[in-house]
Amino acid sequence: MRAFTALSGPILVLAEENIDTDQIIPARYLTVTDFDGIGEHVFADWRHDAEGELLTGHVLNKPRARKSPILVAGHNFGCGSSREHAPQALLDFGFRVVISSEIADIFKANAQNIGLLPVVLEAEQHARVLEMDGEEITVDLEHSRVTVQMADRAVQHWSFSIDPFARHCLLRGLDRFDYLSQAEPDIKKFEERL
Repeated sequence: MRAFTALSGPILVLAEENIDTDQIIPARYLTVTDFDGIGEHVFADWRHDAEGELLTGHVLNKPRARKSPILVAGHNFGCGSSREHAPQALLDFGFRVVISSEIADIFKANAQNIGLLPVVLEAEQHARVLEMDGEEITVDLEHSRVTVQMADRAVQHWSFSIDPFARHCLLRGLDRFDYLSQAEPDIKKFEERL
């Protein structure tokens, strides 16, 4: 897993609310155990017509989508069933951050475990970012803030919170197994004292 400290880049906006995990990655793609290439199926039913052809007008099919590391989604993102494939698909597509005014807890945990940073902003801040499609912002995990330059050139810093353990692991590029592996010498010392 890559470490995450700060990221600047253009945002891609999907303003729809209640985007669930089945919309992010339809169930027919859940049979894979190797996640390489799963990003090709992200939002498959939104990006393709009934014959499976790409819809050229859909924002996720435009070249700028692959250059946008930050997805800004509508309220209540990642709801529905728990599927590890959903954050994996977003990460494989090229997103490193998902911003919303609410992100489902299980999606948030799955995302943090693989290096996809879920950021929840206040409703008013979220509404402003939804209007900034394509503009560049900075997401800084070290300081837990989003930095945005407004239309009037004023710079705004918006704080977000994240579970301290998840923050620790993301900043260091550790998944939970890596974290435990690092603690192995201390665990052995503790066991020897018993």
